[in-house]
Amino acid sequence: MISNQILQNTIEGLKGITKVELCIMDTDGNVLATTFHEAEGYGEVVLSFAESPADSQVIQGYQFFKVFDEHQLEYVLLVNGGSEDGYMVGKIAAFQIQNLLIAYKERFDKDNFIKNLLLDNLLLVDIYNRSKKLHIDTDVKRAVFIVEMNNEKELNGLEIVRGLFGGKTKDFITAVDEKSVIVVKEVGANEGYDEMDKVAKSILDLFSANGGKVHIAYGTIVNEIKEVSRSYKEAKMALDVGRIFFSERDIIAYSTLGIGRLIYQLPIPLCKMFIKEIFDGKSPDEFDEETLTTIYKFFENSLNVSETSRQLYIHRNTLVYRLDKLQKSTGLDLRVFEDAITFKIALMVVKYMKYMETLDY
Repeated sequence: MISNQILQNTIEGLKGITKVELCIMDTDGNVLATTFHEAEGYGEVVLSFAESPADSQVIQGYQFFKVFDEHQLEYVLLVNGGSEDGYMVGKIAAFQIQNLLIAYKERFDKDNFIKNLLLDNLLLVDIYNRSKKLHIDTDVKRAVFIVEMNNEKELNGLEIVRGLFGGKTKDFITAVDEKSVIVVKEVGANEGYDEMDKVAKSILDLFSANGGKVHIAYGTIVNEIKEVSRSYKEAKMALDVGRIFFSERDIIAYSTLGIGRLIYQLPIPLCKMFIKEIFDGKSPDEFDEETLTTIYKFFENSLNVSETSRQLYIHRNTLVYRLDKLQKSTGLDLRVFEDAITFKIALMVVKYMKYMETLDY
């Protein structure tokens, strides 16, 4: 795993300090790094030592040490000298190589890379260098899904999602907190948002079958690996905006948020100023239930008076009377498109303000 150059630099540095010759071989007896040429002839001896149960041994005046990577034999270290000093140097060298293995794995481990990619913790040059070393394609389409669990303590969400995607190496499943599972999904050349909806539905169904309740959000499809963090941020925003304006939905896509995502980014003081200017300080959601039902149904039917009155089981004139009454109290005629838009936005702004008030800052 570690490059031969790094191994060579390590043992040369140790030799410079201790004046002891060292050599690192793989488990097949091939020399990977050495400070003395005589090591070339010890391939057969290394193979024999690798198969033995001993972790260290003195053979023909050389100290032999095994270096493991999570219980898997990775290297055999040779130290020129069977003395106590040689043994001590060998133990230090083996410890140093062991730490290099851990550091290397941490640095280039795919899961660690994906987490840092999502959180925008990598420089552009690091993204492409690490992608190359980890054999991750950089120019394929991807979308980020966030699966937010309501009862995360009862379910192992990470394992459930991994079970759905199986061993697909092109998709990455990880988590940055205990409440959510993140899927970085590779998107086929001919796939679009319809396919993303199907993926989200599959995840939702899987959790439902396991007795779990989840909300799923996903960002836009991006074309390069450097844009994955943007899709992740969009998915996070979709979760928040969905909670405010689309609480009835279990699946929400960033591309469907509409004006909700603009309101979500407004500062609260500006929202209060808007409500005060339009409604003279009153809240547009404080009308009686009958009036609110009429308003929402009127919007639902695209300001169509006939269809709204039919669905409300009231006479057309009754609906007109309610709209006239609303116009007198607010100064807004919902039959006029511009006024209807103003009122619709106001309702959403109030909902956003109330949501923000519930959060602890």
